[in-house]
Amino acid sequence: MASSDLETKAKEAFIDDHFELAVDLYTQAIGLSPTTAELFADRAQANIKLRNFTEAVADANKAIELDSTMAKTYLRKGVACINLEEYETAKAALETGASLAPHDSRFIKLIKECDEHIAEEAAEQPEQLVDKAPIDVATPNNLPSFVGLSSQGTSMPVSSTKPRYRHEFYQKPEEVVVTIFAKGIPANSVVVDFGEQILSVTIELPDEEAYHFQPRLFGKIIPMKCGYEVMSTKIEIRLVKADTVHWTSLEYSKDVVFVQKAVVPSGKQKPTYPSSKPNRVDWDKLEAQVKKEEKDEKLDGDAALNKFFRDIYKDADEDTRRAMSKSFVESNGTVLSTNWKEVGLKKVEGSPPDGMDLKKWEY
Repeated sequence: MASSDLETKAKEAFIDDHFELAVDLYTQAIGLSPTTAELFADRAQANIKLRNFTEAVADANKAIELDSTMAKTYLRKGVACINLEEYETAKAALETGASLAPHDSRFIKLIKECDEHIAEEAAEQPEQLVDKAPIDVATPNNLPSFVGLSSQGTSMPVSSTKPRYRHEFYQKPEEVVVTIFAKGIPANSVVVDFGEQILSVTIELPDEEAYHFQPRLFGKIIPMKCGYEVMSTKIEIRLVKADTVHWTSLEYSKDVVFVQKAVVPSGKQKPTYPSSKPNRVDWDKLEAQVKKEEKDEKLDGDAALNKFFRDIYKDADEDTRRAMSKSFVESNGTVLSTNWKEVGLKKVEGSPPDGMDLKKWEY
């Protein structure tokens, strides 16, 4: 069957809401006409309907590479990127499309939506914290999966088979370094694209199926600052983080929550104590309040007398304290003197109250 016939059937399937069939038919048509930008642009739309947004971006990028004058391709890339929460990338694509189709109100509406999301992100952006954690190394052999695409850009299910090229990553506070171990690959056979939260790597060799690696990244990056280098044994890709947060994996997962490190205060500052309650207790303030209440407390009888002696001892100098301790102990609690010159020269004898006898206890 000719490519044009397959394209016609794909369009009919799309109209009938048979989006998976449409993707399959467009893929077959692309196999026969791999340089037709229209086929990639239309398959991108079908992938959007299937919520295969990463694949839709890949198709849109390929269509733009083949023909950069189709406004609808930029519209579809913008829609897919918005759904991936890549608002900066979406806005850039939509602005290019708007310049090609200035009377299409869809571009204006979506650009406005991007601006609102970008403003919200800026307002919610937490204070940037420098991650001082040691460099981490992670291998994806048993964790993240990759999206496989055929040489025509075919969307394939996630595969459990071993990928052709092994990859791993490690990170620093400000960047993530991804290494793809591909030996002897010519530099002109490697294409690397950076999105706001997407990395796209394509390796095309003669007479071999193309290798595609397109993860949605754990966090956002700054595409303009990212780069890569093709070496004799590997491809090294440097991703500059938009936020200095710790990546627990290379690929995005909706179940993973960003964890910010605690800010280390500068200078001398009293520690505060954490609390699980919404309103944290200021223990320093509470301690000062208790001390004030104790000081102002009105006591009677023995309690008042004991407090009086405690206050004397607390505010006394070293000689006075020694005199008080020695006299109290040696007199079995019957004498309390503050005169060290007198107490220090002799043993303090007990002096019981009138009408009472002092007895010596045998141990």
